[in-house]
Amino acid sequence: MPTQFRKTLIHLAVAGACGALALPGHAQDTQPDPVPGAAPAAPAPAQAANDGVNTVVVSGSRIAARGFSQPTPTTTLTADDLAKAAKPNLFETLTELPALQGSTGRTTFTYSTSSGVQGLSSLSLRGLGTIRTLTLLDGQRVVGANVTGVTDVSQFPQLLVKRVDVVTGGASASYGSDAVGGVVNFITDKKFDGFKFNAEGGMTTYHDDKNGTLQAAWGRGFMNDRMHVEVSGEFTKENGIDSPGFGEVGANGRTWYMNPALQESTKAMQAAGSPRYKSILHAQHVQYAKYGLITNGPLKGTAFGAGGTPFPFQYGTDCVGNFCVGGDLSGSVGAGTNLAMNFKRQVAYTRVSWDLDADNEIYVTGNWAQVKSVFSPNPGAAKQANLNIRCDNAYLPASVAADCASGYPSGVMQVGTANAEFPANITVHPTRTQRRFVVGADGRFALFGKDWSYDAYAEHGENTTVIHVQDITLNRRYNYAIDAVRDASGNIVCRDADARANGCQPIDILGAVPINMAGWSYIAPQNGPTQHTDSSQNVVSGNIHGDVFEGWAGPVSMAAGAEWRREDYSVYGDPYGAGVSLQSRYGPSYPLDTTLSTGGDNWFAGNYHNGRGAFNVKEAYVEFNVPFLKSATWGEANLNVADRQEKYSTAGHASAWKIGATWKTPIDGLRLRAVSSKDVRAPNLSELFAAMTVTNQAVNNAQGSSVQVQQRNVGNPDLKPEVARNNSFGIVLSQPSWARGFNLAVDYYDIKVKNVINSLGPQQEVDLCYAGYQNVCSAVSINGPAGTNYVLAQSFNFASLHTKGVDIETAYRTNLHDFGLPGAFTLRGMASRTIHALSDPGLPGTTPSEGAGNMAGSTPKWKALVTETWDNGKLSLSLTERWVSAGVFSNEFIECQTNCPLPTAARPTIYDNHLPGATYVDVGATYQFAKESTLYFKIDNLADHGPALVPQTNLSIGVNPAIYDVIGRTYRAGVRMRF
Repeated sequence: MPTQFRKTLIHLAVAGACGALALPGHAQDTQPDPVPGAAPAAPAPAQAANDGVNTVVVSGSRIAARGFSQPTPTTTLTADDLAKAAKPNLFETLTELPALQGSTGRTTFTYSTSSGVQGLSSLSLRGLGTIRTLTLLDGQRVVGANVTGVTDVSQFPQLLVKRVDVVTGGASASYGSDAVGGVVNFITDKKFDGFKFNAEGGMTTYHDDKNGTLQAAWGRGFMNDRMHVEVSGEFTKENGIDSPGFGEVGANGRTWYMNPALQESTKAMQAAGSPRYKSILHAQHVQYAKYGLITNGPLKGTAFGAGGTPFPFQYGTDCVGNFCVGGDLSGSVGAGTNLAMNFKRQVAYTRVSWDLDADNEIYVTGNWAQVKSVFSPNPGAAKQANLNIRCDNAYLPASVAADCASGYPSGVMQVGTANAEFPANITVHPTRTQRRFVVGADGRFALFGKDWSYDAYAEHGENTTVIHVQDITLNRRYNYAIDAVRDASGNIVCRDADARANGCQPIDILGAVPINMAGWSYIAPQNGPTQHTDSSQNVVSGNIHGDVFEGWAGPVSMAAGAEWRREDYSVYGDPYGAGVSLQSRYGPSYPLDTTLSTGGDNWFAGNYHNGRGAFNVKEAYVEFNVPFLKSATWGEANLNVADRQEKYSTAGHASAWKIGATWKTPIDGLRLRAVSSKDVRAPNLSELFAAMTVTNQAVNNAQGSSVQVQQRNVGNPDLKPEVARNNSFGIVLSQPSWARGFNLAVDYYDIKVKNVINSLGPQQEVDLCYAGYQNVCSAVSINGPAGTNYVLAQSFNFASLHTKGVDIETAYRTNLHDFGLPGAFTLRGMASRTIHALSDPGLPGTTPSEGAGNMAGSTPKWKALVTETWDNGKLSLSLTERWVSAGVFSNEFIECQTNCPLPTAARPTIYDNHLPGATYVDVGATYQFAKESTLYFKIDNLADHGPALVPQTNLSIGVNPAIYDVIGRTYRAGVRMRF
């Protein structure tokens, strides 16, 4: 379709509806619900047959309509589907859907101290990231649980959810910014009557991750049902899977962990034809040992054991680069990270409504939720051959001290250690608390002889996030404490006089010896790194929708709306991390340590800084659904168009549009659908206003000279919205006469995102400035006097993303009585084939990277979920298969064993680039022992299939929980009752 014609068509539609402006609301609620107990099938419409075959509602639009009249594919999970999954958290059920890729949860980022997303249950569609998936509650926005604006699904009320709609296509024109990958909409039961509860408990086959869930909800009508009140409360506790400590050991007997690593060859080996990388197991790092290892000079290879006794370190075999195979294996190479966080969620929700008349109501909702996590990112705090130990160190054994004095002219040895003598592992404690209130009205009214629906609401939401890190060290204090000497009286003290004046206490890191607890208190003060973030969201929003007039092929429908929204945040770090003087923060009585950096960044990790920011947006949209064909010969067809205009106080103007069409062909049960849309994502608060952190770096100028600069990491308030073009085409087969009960949908999608916000390093910015990119030059100053040069390490709109693939969804339900057997059988299958997931940095000299099939990422080539269910009314049995296809470490790697080409930064070489896929089988059963009372049982990962090992060149965990199951076989049982 020509661009000008497309724009003209949309803007004519907007102009025709300008007098009918109002706001987005619960358009989904006006759609018919699926038949109770039926199998939610592929997104294809069908009138419920007498045997209870599912009625499918396709949403993805603000206009309430069935099936073929909407072009955007939507997957619906009913309350029955969610219950049969028997998960403690709906989030865990949703992430199994093939279209959901790259979500964060309690098994991801367990290695992270400073990311800020630990324990955050946030959804991601298409692998495009959580920031490009819009998650709604009853069609309404929810205050973000992170400065990126993403929501925490664990803070949602879940027992009252009657269905979840997953819109797997661009939906910005209908729903607004962030819906590039799609929309996940949680729909609650607003007229629940009675009392129900759910009690569930479980654990793994390794007797860990013990969990329990209690949920209860009550609802009742008053004053002849004009007033309706409902409340719910939920509590979930999952104990997590703790760190196994040091060495090659899996948590609680998990045997699949074998110290994986990517071994990097030398430049000489690569020149001789060897690959750059080789995946190895039983890896031993050569730069440190459990209790200390000398890594240079004549004493290289001397390790320290019990009581500080020196011994020859066992490096193992095949030592290349930083790793050997086998050997000591008592340290930590990726081991020690929690596989799952200790996790607790508490949610209280209420909704009170008042019917003004039979067609109109006003309501108020309130939600309080708190989610707490605890985990250990790593045991100890590895120092890789970067410690200077002097020959007169008071803790050196006499024999080592003597050899040091004669063998090291500088009087200094290099030592690496895992710091296994620390009395406790680092633990991270994120706590997120939400307070959300909504006042609204919805109903129906007559206009020009037609029925119209409306919804309007005002929302205020707050989220407070506190991250506290315990048992972590201050780098400078650690360095002062390990540099110990004897004073004139023979006492062991810190060498540095200023450090002693500031309370320095020495510690011994050379051997398995009890740590001096006074020294531990000095290097790891118990206040620890702390980040306190307050986020708030205010929304005024509403919409109307209805039939404008009766066209010759059916009613022409319209939805229109407007919204005002404000988002703001403020974040404060502790003074050791943020760089605020302790005395200025806590008062003159607080001790001032002059040995620490006044600019902050003193912790081993978790250096949180201060910042604040805000923006507001005004937006309006209109959408039309126009039937234009209704023929016994040619079938039925309709056109769906939408346009949204947005004005951000920061990013300026943005617009989104959608054109879609559906055709119910004259072929029995066959429908076609297609949609093309422009979608947007505005820069979030973090990208715009990230707090500044400063480090010292060296960059090369255009003349090849090295220049010392301050790298000032900071947000970029000049960022513009990301812009996406989303195209999809689908074929839907819905219960043809020759296959009653069968539904099938196959949808092809192609999403291109440009102006993607991506961060740049200091050298990249300098190079781009010299290359003529003036918008980058404003962030670079390297020609001033020494000490004044800096580079603002910011994000810019340079990058692009391109993902495309195919979604398949099918469902079949049959009454087995027709075959002389009891009960009914239901099959439901969903699969996504990712053809491409290209990420292009957009910088000179760089090439796009392919994410499809990259098993170290989040987008396997194939991801599938298939469930078979037999149900005879009282007893139900289910079997579920979860499958991901095999893939590679990286699509940019060149696999070779000998005669390899010289590797480049864009195309490294690797010995074996293959990583296996995985199939997980779950079984479940329910038994109805009384009316609306059910016992249930579930086993996930029946075969206890362990994850593939995904080694990295650094000390990451060595597995990828975004793709593989890292928990293992899990048993759950519970009871649901309703009165």
